[in-house]
Amino acid sequence: MRASRLLSIMMMLQTRGRMSAEALSQELEVSVRTIYRDIDQLSASGVPVYADIGRNGGFALLDGWKTKLTGLTAPEAQALFLSGLPGPAAEMGLGAEVQQAELKLLAALPADWQQEARRISTRFHLDPAGWFQPGYVHAHLKSIADCVWAERRISVRYESWTKVSDRVLEPYGLVLKGGIWYVVAATDGQVRTYRLSGIQALIVLDETFARPRDFDLPSYWAEAARKFERDIYVSTARVRCTETGLRRLEDMSATVRSSIAAAAIIFDETGWAELTIPIEEIGWTTREMTRMGPEVEVLSPPELRTAVATIARRTAALYA
Repeated sequence: MRASRLLSIMMMLQTRGRMSAEALSQELEVSVRTIYRDIDQLSASGVPVYADIGRNGGFALLDGWKTKLTGLTAPEAQALFLSGLPGPAAEMGLGAEVQQAELKLLAALPADWQQEARRISTRFHLDPAGWFQPGYVHAHLKSIADCVWAERRISVRYESWTKVSDRVLEPYGLVLKGGIWYVVAATDGQVRTYRLSGIQALIVLDETFARPRDFDLPSYWAEAARKFERDIYVSTARVRCTETGLRRLEDMSATVRSSIAAAAIIFDETGWAELTIPIEEIGWTTREMTRMGPEVEVLSPPELRTAVATIARRTAALYA
């Protein structure tokens, strides 16, 4: 355990530069006193680590010193082979680079690990695209990926749910969610999320920007996704359904599924049950409810019931 921690300290100092004892202790979840003992151990073993005193002080490695030791274990090597998604990498123009990186990693592994690492790609396959989605690669994905990396501003014509507008964006990162690409970018001093399919036109500008050093893309995305899922449900609806209808309701979303799981649902002698579910705006929910067929009846709110009934009457008249 300690050897692994010493290696972690050495790799963090090598990749991140100077770090305080407090920062190291938080990263490794040990006491500051333990960090000081570990630093002494590293120094005694010949690692050129030194301490800077003062407000911005901390521990650092001697300039230019690097270790060839990675401490990579067999499971870690297998995980690296599993993490390389060839589909998304190819979409961003990095397919060949991922293959070359895997070859180099494979060549660096001990002989008895190489076969185990090769088995990963033959046992596990990750397909991030959703069902029935064409393998469409957005024309601007490669350009945006390059600008994310080079920290260059882009001018886009973007179609949102409400309008088409021209914007200048500072792209911080790309996210692949359910087979759909999004770019997280700053504009007008705010960080927002844009769906790539909404970008109608793009111009790469000759302007660069400074990406905030403390911006964490995974943390931003996790919070943005939670906020989106929380805020999109603006009301509730009272419905009655059959067992088949209940399964269809569960397929609406994870939020609806969780609401159903938390409810005490009792079917009466006719095979129907009443329950309350969270809903989005009326237009979207109306489309969802019409997909339920005769297995789900909307009881309230009145405007949703009326909207679904109107579509049902128009459909019945069409087939009369």
